[in-house]
Amino acid sequence: MASNISLKQLNVFMAITQNNTLTAAAETLFLSKAAVSMALGELEKQIGHALFDRVNNRLILNQEGQKLLPLADELLQRSDDIRHLFDEQQGLSGQLHVGASDTIGNQVAPYLLSDFRRQTLHLSQSLFISNSALICQKLVDYELDIALIEGKTLHPELISTQFSSDEMCIVCSPSHPLAQQSSVSIGALEQSQWILREPGSGTREFFLRTVAPRLEHWHEAFELNTTEAIINSVSAGLGLACLSQLAAQAALNDGRLTQLHFPLDMKRRYWLLVHKEKYQSPLLKQFIQFCHQWQRTD
Repeated sequence: MASNISLKQLNVFMAITQNNTLTAAAETLFLSKAAVSMALGELEKQIGHALFDRVNNRLILNQEGQKLLPLADELLQRSDDIRHLFDEQQGLSGQLHVGASDTIGNQVAPYLLSDFRRQTLHLSQSLFISNSALICQKLVDYELDIALIEGKTLHPELISTQFSSDEMCIVCSPSHPLAQQSSVSIGALEQSQWILREPGSGTREFFLRTVAPRLEHWHEAFELNTTEAIINSVSAGLGLACLSQLAAQAALNDGRLTQLHFPLDMKRRYWLLVHKEKYQSPLLKQFIQFCHQWQRTD
């Protein structure tokens, strides 16, 4: 009978879920490995089910653990709400874990978070930047509260809504033969070399969905995992790239890149993602609302 489940046990459960080993979970919680192992053992005994499969010293969440995950997350979040309920300032409380894909994380999120802090006086947020695929996985694993990404996801556990958009552009080095032309046809890009982000990136997905199908022959010259590396490679004449206008703007302004103009719709949507079973604390609800209303003003 699961009558004496404690918040400490649920904290241990969440930490193991996110770290996959007792040692890493213990370090996260500042507890001994023995204490973490004991808390998990007690929790599994009270529930009457193993919550993890043991695979080569790793603990992998099983089907029973998957059932507990959203409820444990909600209880811990609500416990946090209760702890801060009677704080003197009566403002927003708790930690907000935000994930963002590369372009949004580097070019948009800093301004969005700065405006959110100024408006709400809430100062406790973290920002994790990676490609869209990894961001979605961390959201599914409850390691993030919310994600802002460039490519739409069809993951069945995630809810996505549009919150903003940007413009993409095709860029080349100033010494490229096409750089001097005021307008370029798509046909002029046949047999061209391209520098792309890694699989899982929203920027790569946009190129493969919007530009690549219009070309009969194109070649991937390099696959790089940062936008800055792509900008430098294009500037050095290694190939063309399809990038966010926001990400490329500084390099366009200082003459390292030249933009090629095409008769193509290069608009790209930004998506806000939350786990469909995630408990939405007052902080998370307000941040979601803020994102939908926010417009960059710099």
